[in-house]
Amino acid sequence: MASTQKTTSKKHTNHQGLTEREKLQRIVESFSKVSVLVLADLIADEFISGEIARVSREAPVLILKHRERRLVPGGGANAVMNLNALGVTALPVGLIGDDEPGRALLQIFRKNKISVSGISKLKGHITTTKTRVLAYTAHSSRQQVVRIDRECEALKDTHPALLELVASAREYAPAADAVLLSDYGYGAVSPRLFNFVRAKGLLGDTPVTLDSRYRMMDYEGVTAATPNEGEVEEALRIKIGDSRETLLTAGAALMSHMKLESLVITRGGDGMVAFEKKKAPLEIPIYGHSQVVDVTGAGDTVIATFTAALAAGADAASAAKLANYAGGIVVMKRGTACVSRAELLAALEQ
Repeated sequence: MASTQKTTSKKHTNHQGLTEREKLQRIVESFSKVSVLVLADLIADEFISGEIARVSREAPVLILKHRERRLVPGGGANAVMNLNALGVTALPVGLIGDDEPGRALLQIFRKNKISVSGISKLKGHITTTKTRVLAYTAHSSRQQVVRIDRECEALKDTHPALLELVASAREYAPAADAVLLSDYGYGAVSPRLFNFVRAKGLLGDTPVTLDSRYRMMDYEGVTAATPNEGEVEEALRIKIGDSRETLLTAGAALMSHMKLESLVITRGGDGMVAFEKKKAPLEIPIYGHSQVVDVTGAGDTVIATFTAALAAGADAASAAKLANYAGGIVVMKRGTACVSRAELLAALEQ
């Protein structure tokens, strides 16, 4: 299990006298000194690729010749991999099944020297797996034609396996410079479980970031959240559209309701908007091309980079700018992907 010695201070690092670029570079270079506890729904992303052979006589569907199968960490597991690629020590806590996708996730984590002692394996449980079937021809790129999800019913918060996760998270917490909550709705992380983790003030002033697909507003005690625009619309039951005023009002409402220190709303090709207590909203245009290749897992990259920066002592604006760089890089990659520390530093040099 992790050491109980924190590696960095929670207070903002002093970057006085540096240019904006130098400031961001210093933050990225310090990622190797921080640790992040990730309480997450661990998901396996499976990609099956096939070359289009012909149209079936049985039904108006394509027949594909199987060419490749690839399984990579997705969801909260992708956030873990992104932290690792950035040089951060990731401390994952989550649940997998005693099945092939679960074993594959453990193998990938071990190969990348990521601790797996906080991951529980439950017999009879299905590791959530999202299978994407990709079709292509010799002269075209791979296109997703169907997705198949395999998943278990979410366990009750008092299930022994989930209480074991709480114990693991509480054991890791003293070593963490930040906590990342990745809630995809599969039960390994929930508002109630997080309350168990932070009971008796265990987390102190450790920054806690949240990426919750369906119940963002139910969480208490988090420092920051990184929803996309659609999740904000669903949470507040509004339509933002092209209205800048509605967007800024929505951000202020979330900041107030959730008592956040900061908030980042991602907007796809329109970049992101960062909100911070007692500061004007910061609108950040997308880094790179507005015509993205693949958005799969981009939210995991954004929250991983944002959390890493906060853990390293960055202010919210700097953390959001770095997350925007990382998001712009990862959407130009196909499939579930990561952004490395070297790639982030290279982007800052441009």
